[in-house]
Amino acid sequence: MKFKILIPVYNDWQSVSKLLDDINFNLSNLDHEISVIIINDASNHDRNEEEKNFENISSIKILNMKINQGHARCIATGLKYIYEKENFDYVIPMDGDGEDRPEEIKEFINQAQASNEKSIVGERVKRSENLFFKTCYQLHKLITLTFTGKSIKYGNFTCLTKSTVEKMINDKSTWNSFSGSLRKVESELISISSTRGTRYFGPSKMSFYNLIKHSLSIISVFRKTFLIRSALFVIIYILLIKSNASLITAIPLVFLLIAVYSISNLALRENMAEFDKALSNINDIDKIK
Repeated sequence: MKFKILIPVYNDWQSVSKLLDDINFNLSNLDHEISVIIINDASNHDRNEEEKNFENISSIKILNMKINQGHARCIATGLKYIYEKENFDYVIPMDGDGEDRPEEIKEFINQAQASNEKSIVGERVKRSENLFFKTCYQLHKLITLTFTGKSIKYGNFTCLTKSTVEKMINDKSTWNSFSGSLRKVESELISISSTRGTRYFGPSKMSFYNLIKHSLSIISVFRKTFLIRSALFVIIYILLIKSNASLITAIPLVFLLIAVYSISNLALRENMAEFDKALSNINDIDKIK
């Protein structure tokens, strides 16, 4: 089978260089064609032009973007490019900083052989961040489940069939949220256990702010359900607090209103016209193998 590993990167070439080494090391003795496509999100730091021998990787391409468009849209652009320009059976999107562990790629490939053409997700069973971030992440999953009815325990690190990729590039929500779109277009997904690794170099880029934005972006994919459940929450909550109404008891309602406003704005990112023209943002393509 032909697997395409899709890696978005912005000013983190040192990590990507090490990741390629680790991918090559972990792909030995596999009877499949493994290629890597890197989406360079208009980095302003030059990458090292070092020559390496990646004997277990069939080809490596770098798609250089004209303008920076963000992580989710980089992956969306990569999916569209691979579907329209490449011959493949599966796509494995993964972060380029080491937090998605290359040693787990083999498990994706093994599962793909027995998956009956279903897409596979890496369900997080262990994370490497501090207790505060872990708590916030669990809260994010709980809120998402409560207000959308969708349990999403995975990130970008997945193994997508060709049919899933086709569905995703024809759904505008992919332009806004990868994991939200995947849950929207696929009701049946196979899960494998995935441990969140530590970054190769520097601190994690998933800040508290980025986690909130990530969470709200997922919820925005299911905004109709969110709005209905929010309205029910408001009604029930007001009935519960009507005899004890105060500024303090109004705080949850204020946060909910802020969330509704933020989600409505994030939903505007779902622009199919922009998504259709995504490949026009490719400045050039470097083939380093």
